[in-house]
Amino acid sequence: MTDRRRDIPGTDTVLADPRLAKAIELLGRPVVKKSVLAAQNRARAGEIEPEHVIEEAIVGLPYSATSMQPVINATGVLVHTNLGRAPLSQTARDALLLAAGTTDVEFDLATGQRAKRGRSAIQALHEAVPDAGGVHIVNNNAAVLLLTAMVLAPGKEIVISRGELVEIGDGFRIPDLLTSTGARLREVGTTNRTSLRDYQDAVTDQTGFVLKVHPSNFVISGFTADVPVSALAGLGVPLVVDIGSGLLHPHPLLPDEPDATTVLRAKANLVTASGDKLMGGPQAGLLFGDADLIGTLRRHPAARALRVDKLTLAALEATLHGPPPPVVSALDTEVDVRRAQAIQLRLAGSEIVESTAVIGGGGAPGVELPSLAISLPEHFADKLRASRVVGRVERGRCLLDLRTVAPEDDEKLIAAVLACM
Repeated sequence: MTDRRRDIPGTDTVLADPRLAKAIELLGRPVVKKSVLAAQNRARAGEIEPEHVIEEAIVGLPYSATSMQPVINATGVLVHTNLGRAPLSQTARDALLLAAGTTDVEFDLATGQRAKRGRSAIQALHEAVPDAGGVHIVNNNAAVLLLTAMVLAPGKEIVISRGELVEIGDGFRIPDLLTSTGARLREVGTTNRTSLRDYQDAVTDQTGFVLKVHPSNFVISGFTADVPVSALAGLGVPLVVDIGSGLLHPHPLLPDEPDATTVLRAKANLVTASGDKLMGGPQAGLLFGDADLIGTLRRHPAARALRVDKLTLAALEATLHGPPPPVVSALDTEVDVRRAQAIQLRLAGSEIVESTAVIGGGGAPGVELPSLAISLPEHFADKLRASRVVGRVERGRCLLDLRTVAPEDDEKLIAAVLACM
């Protein structure tokens, strides 16, 4: 019997086929070649016929030259760290494309002279939080804390409550981050109770600043006590407050989540936050506070190493000036029953069930948001992930929580489920 594997076309022959020319132009030869090699391997394994290698290579081509794939978040977690945290608004995505080319990021078109980098994004943050005397932007919230410790506490102490020595994602711990700068931690109080007297007794001429960290990814309840920002503001040393999740103003659904405006009004000197959580923007570390302190931080040599790129600046400004981003919409808008019914009617065997969505991303622990979900048999979870739809498995069912699915993605969600059926 003839060995059909000899009929498999060579790699260079396949790559020279006119049907792949456009893909090579858009994705690059290495990406297309990877798909061709995968198709050839399938032919060698007898999974496809040799004459179908080119068609298989075309089917296997990725959306773009990156291996990252777009997914539909049907988990019910608004800020899902593993799915990239806050999805950007269409306005911010458009801004990214504009900024990807040659722009006036550090150039004044009127004078032809160098201009302040990120001036428009900084102005947008000033407008969003007018109580801030100064604003600065770095690449994430951990970088803000790192820069603050390097500037305000080299060889000095940072006073912090033991109940706020938190661990963030992927095993990174705030205490390790701070001490890596050469600062020393002065822990006060206990895990569950810290008083103003604890802080007062700890502050000395060796104190660089007092740090208050919002424990945004856990809750301590029961016999507890902590000290409000307003009481810590009178200790005679800079007060830095890490609010974490990037809420800029109070929100009625999140009464226990600190926001930048309220904390500044309580006389904090510096407030740090993330841009890609409740604000709904790109990954960035946001710093609000006293103009002089912000200026000192901005001029430190490490600020250059921590600065954000033009894409982040564009997306951040567009997020603040544009319509509500997806995270804000998901938080403020309950799922329409009629929308859920329209989806369920097209999916035989599915059901509509009450669901509970959460904030996620280390924000507002314990806050539950009522939602509706499409319930399917549990085995759909694996199949849907192959179609880039991520739900959650709960009590033996695959739930597609609609609070985190953008309405414009409903047709894609339905198509993915139908394909699994």
